[in-house]
Amino acid sequence: MTIRVVLADDQPLVRSGLRVIMADHTDLEVVGEAATGAEAVQLVRDASPDVVVMDIRMPGMDGIEATRLITAGPATTRVLVLTTFDEDDHVYGALRAGASGFVVKDMALDDILAAIRVVAAGDALIAPGVTRRLIADFIGRRPAAAPERSPRPVEGITEREREVLTLVGRGRSNTEIADDLFITVATAKSHVSRLLTKLGARDRVQLVITAYEMGLVTLPR
Repeated sequence: MTIRVVLADDQPLVRSGLRVIMADHTDLEVVGEAATGAEAVQLVRDASPDVVVMDIRMPGMDGIEATRLITAGPATTRVLVLTTFDEDDHVYGALRAGASGFVVKDMALDDILAAIRVVAAGDALIAPGVTRRLIADFIGRRPAAAPERSPRPVEGITEREREVLTLVGRGRSNTEIADDLFITVATAKSHVSRLLTKLGARDRVQLVITAYEMGLVTLPR
């Protein structure tokens, strides 16, 4: 199966370099290029790619806003944020906007291509350390006067799904969940998909927050 990719970056050399590298891999096909966030959003509507490799800082609409619009729409396109900036604020902004992963441009090209494949397969690239900071950030952004939310009831979730949700909350990938629970990757992915549906979660990041709210994971003190 060929993974259809849109490259969104305001630097032509970056787009050109990625396109040339992907041309050597038969499972990857570049179906469009965008120099702005607005162009990326339009390309998703026109080409329905599997993955958008999205820069954060672009003229006009930035990559975070473009990611928010893409993931809020009807398309099943996933976004992999690729940037020179790896500060926490950019990580949080991209993940909260709906990105499925976050990599930096100085990574090895093979690692970037591997990240595209991981995201296209429905997994996410959220390291455990980022998961912990994401939850802490989520807590810190609640209005001071807002009442504490009670943990969500777990009715309708099987014991196995509860185990999977706990592992998602700890930042585990589908492959790691499969290894931890001695199940296949396909089964782990199926469990995650059912959790997304049952909990009304938009993406894996929301599952992380849900796991925290249910008390399945806690922040280290």
